Amino acid sequence: MSPRSASVNEELRRRSRERLLQATVELVAENGYEATTLGDIADRAGAARGLISYYFPGKRQLLQSAVHRLMHQTLHAALEREPVSDDGRERLARAIDAILGLARDQPLLMRTHMAGILQAEGFVQCPEQQRLAELLRDTVTRYGTLDVDKDYPMLRALLMGAVFAVLLPGAAMPAARLRAELFQRYGLDWELGVPPDGGPSGGTVLTP
Repeated sequence: MSPRSASVNEELRRRSRERLLQATVELVAENGYEATTLGDIADRAGAARGLISYYFPGKRQLLQSAVHRLMHQTLHAALEREPVSDDGRERLARAIDAILGLARDQPLLMRTHMAGILQAEGFVQCPEQQRLAELLRDTVTRYGTLDVDKDYPMLRALLMGAVFAVLLPGAAMPAARLRAELFQRYGLDWELGVPPDGGPSGGTVLTP
């Protein structure tokens, strides 16, 4: 049997890494962070336990990469869904709705992710985070910013703050209200993106 080529080995490694990331998202969403072990993740992914250590320093870094991958997939799907739009304001609206939608649909996973960012390890720079950043930077650019290096970090901070506010136990803010504030800041019409039923507060829509 001929040895596998470098490109085949690279593809196999990529698939193994993807399976580990997907398994992490699934298990943490189902059982929580503390109840999910690296062995559980390896078993769900059909991979050897030692393979996790090959790709990731630890469980916290694995989770951040997994959530960044999910965020990138969700954002990409929102931006490219039919009808595909090249309008920068529509794309920014879709981006906001996609990230707020994750907080709504995956509260345990996103709350765990946000808590992890505040740990000593901080924010993990990984390929998944870089792809997410590129997509958000492109969204800001298409929106028409004159200074993407300033406006991209601001959008990222505002989205992270909105997710935190949606998920804050005991003092959560309505996602529709946060959406309205973000839309007002960026001068977006409420009808752009995927507006929730009604307005941000009793059917009243803020206007710029």
